[in-house]
Amino acid sequence: MESEAKNLLLILGPTGAGKSNTAIKLAKKFNGEIINCDSMQVYKGFDIGTDKIPFEKRENIPHHLLDIVSPSTQFTAADFAKLALKAAESILEKKKLPIITGGTGLYFKALLDGLFPEGKRDPLVRQRLQKEAQDKGIESLRKKLMEVDPSYCKKIGKNDRIRIIRALEVFTITKKPLSEHFENTISFVKDFNIIKVGLKLERQVLYEKIEDRIDKMFERGIVMEVQNLLGEGVKENSPPFRALGYKHILKLLNKKISLEEAVYLTKKETRHYAKRQMTWFRKMKGIKWFSPADFSSITEYVKNSIK
Repeated sequence: MESEAKNLLLILGPTGAGKSNTAIKLAKKFNGEIINCDSMQVYKGFDIGTDKIPFEKRENIPHHLLDIVSPSTQFTAADFAKLALKAAESILEKKKLPIITGGTGLYFKALLDGLFPEGKRDPLVRQRLQKEAQDKGIESLRKKLMEVDPSYCKKIGKNDRIRIIRALEVFTITKKPLSEHFENTISFVKDFNIIKVGLKLERQVLYEKIEDRIDKMFERGIVMEVQNLLGEGVKENSPPFRALGYKHILKLLNKKISLEEAVYLTKKETRHYAKRQMTWFRKMKGIKWFSPADFSSITEYVKNSIK
């Protein structure tokens, strides 16, 4: 007897393109449940600045991987891939359609392309590399990485201290460049029928939506949210405080910038982020792009793609 196809619907696109609403409408249409793929919405208490969909707007559709980790935890692409796969399997067991939506390209990549095998860690090697970065500067390590793994070195930022040290740590332990390890990765969802729906808007329209969203974030009380989080003991260097919606609020509260500047800088950086997201998603294969307004075409495409 032929086994049932494992369908998995992905809804991708830049921030502000309407992914959450589209996902909810599709979940209602195709008896689905939603899995969050936003690296900041996993954190508890960070709601307004991450534009987390409020409970009352979820229309009784179960949402997975929202509010699952404390702000002090570093949540990784590996964590996401494992938990998303687990959630998708449990949704399929209920004979429902798993729908993954969000804008964190790296998380989608981890799930679809697989991850570098874990366990290649050595604290002593890492400490030595960290000390060298401190003493001689990150540029010295970057030169070393360029010699042993030029292809990976060119992909990452010049000052991406964490990734430079990690790549050299892996090379030191395995005598193989990280880029070579990546070539041997296996997809977490290799046995799934993957349907990729991309949402895109005209740039000007998208930017207007982003600006409107940020005005609303401030109206809804993002400044108060940050004050409350700090009051609860969340540290300023916690991972989610690095998110776009939050870092300028911290500067505002530390009296380094004015409210006007906080709003302006948040809008500017979010526009840049949306642009980077589109660049990332354009490189991904197999995405069918739609305007979020064209829901009937999206529905038709999903219907015809489900096995």
